[in-house]
Amino acid sequence: MIHTYSGETIQFDIIYKKRPSIAIYIDSYGNVEVQAPKGTPDESVLKLLEDKWDLIQQKSKEKKDRLLGPQKKNYNRGESFLYLGNNYPIEIYKDINITQDCVVFAEGKLHVHVKQLEDEKIQQAFKRFYYQKCKTLVERSIASYQSNFKTKPRSIRITDSKTTWGTCDSRLQLTFNWRLAMAPQRVIEYVVVHEMSHMVHLNHDRSFWRLVGKIMPDYKEHENWLAQSSWKMTV
Repeated sequence: MIHTYSGETIQFDIIYKKRPSIAIYIDSYGNVEVQAPKGTPDESVLKLLEDKWDLIQQKSKEKKDRLLGPQKKNYNRGESFLYLGNNYPIEIYKDINITQDCVVFAEGKLHVHVKQLEDEKIQQAFKRFYYQKCKTLVERSIASYQSNFKTKPRSIRITDSKTTWGTCDSRLQLTFNWRLAMAPQRVIEYVVVHEMSHMVHLNHDRSFWRLVGKIMPDYKEHENWLAQSSWKMTV
């Protein structure tokens, strides 16, 4: 079926079956399916769709975009970037008098100050911003969870990894991906707890996961956020 509401059109499949209420499902391709009790009037189905319209459109678009993979950013006014789990619009300023290109988060926006209005310069300014923020956030989280561990990290580094969010080697050296600054605070804390737990258990055996779960019982929720959102953590 096709339904238009608030100037937007959505296509959905409806299945009538033995169930107590109407439910809306969005599959991994962004397709919308409505399951309703047998005999449910079309008006009731459409009303629920309209009540949940913005959320349905958002979730459907996210899943369709995810299939496309990481998309190249446009460094124009109105583009948005992730920071601590939220999308914020950017404002770009050219200032030949600044000592270094930089990004400043203030008043719900990411303010980009560059000497030259070039995409590469803006991108580098964003990477520097995320590197610095990630270092501060990771160090703060390590200090917060240190009481759960007898040993301390020997060193902490922020790196540009394409495959991992963090690592811990046998010398207790921890590394973290700068893109973590785009994730919610609790997700960053989960990755920190994960890598600190490797100071005790270097592999992913049951003892390791028991330790992670003891310190952060809801860790699977944060794992899932990374699995679902990593594709949009780009600059």
